Amino acid sequence: MPARPYILAETRWSTIRETRYEVAVLPWAATEAHNTHLPYATDTLETDYIAAEAARRAWEAGAKVMVLPSVPFGVQTGQLDIPFCLNLNPSTEIAVLEDVARSLQGQGIRKLVILNGHGGNDFRTMIRELQPRLEIFLCAANWYKIVDPAEYFDDLGDHAGEMETSVMLHVAPSLVAPLSQAGEGKERRSSITAMREGWAWAPRRWTKVSSDTGVGNPRAATREKGERYASAVAEHLGRFLVELAAVDPNDPYQPEPTPHPRPPRGPRQGGKA
Repeated sequence: MPARPYILAETRWSTIRETRYEVAVLPWAATEAHNTHLPYATDTLETDYIAAEAARRAWEAGAKVMVLPSVPFGVQTGQLDIPFCLNLNPSTEIAVLEDVARSLQGQGIRKLVILNGHGGNDFRTMIRELQPRLEIFLCAANWYKIVDPAEYFDDLGDHAGEMETSVMLHVAPSLVAPLSQAGEGKERRSSITAMREGWAWAPRRWTKVSSDTGVGNPRAATREKGERYASAVAEHLGRFLVELAAVDPNDPYQPEPTPHPRPPRGPRQGGKA
């Protein structure tokens, strides 16, 4: 397979030195258990695939983007009692992110997208802290929130359920065990009303919530569903990368709307002649 000039791991210096790249994409995922039928690298495999497909679309549209090697570790503080769920604390993540961003900034890259593939990662507060002291434009996207999964899947469980299993059947089918071996992904929901309603939050203790580490029943997953969904996500993300590549990072806002002129006032009714 020929090297893809938008995938850094495949690209040579002879290509890099002749190309002015505008956007770097940093896939960031996790290493964790995914029910009994998906591999520990599920988040990383999915995020790498979405990043590459989106970058391909953007590149073919003329945008000079580069996908960096992925970070395969994320925040796992709720899964520390599950073997080989490997944790990076948020304080560690922000240190890694700043070092990567400063490297790119010094090399003339003007924009960095963190493409997140793990629900335990939250880069918004990190970007708020880092952006004032960096020149490179930082932004983040969760690929699994780009397109509404309800349009593609019946079970909307958020971990190793129908969506993730379908995507993995498309991306890495040889790593997916027969669905007959999968757990049901039953979730013990919070006993606190506000938590169930979604307006209060606390991290889930995973072994208290799920007996098989999954949340969501994967049995209805198919490769075809995963292909359609991943394609839609990559298409949306690719268009975003094209827009981002073209925008001025120092002023990424639309012009102020032009005020509509007031209609002329008619003659006053009543009063003095």
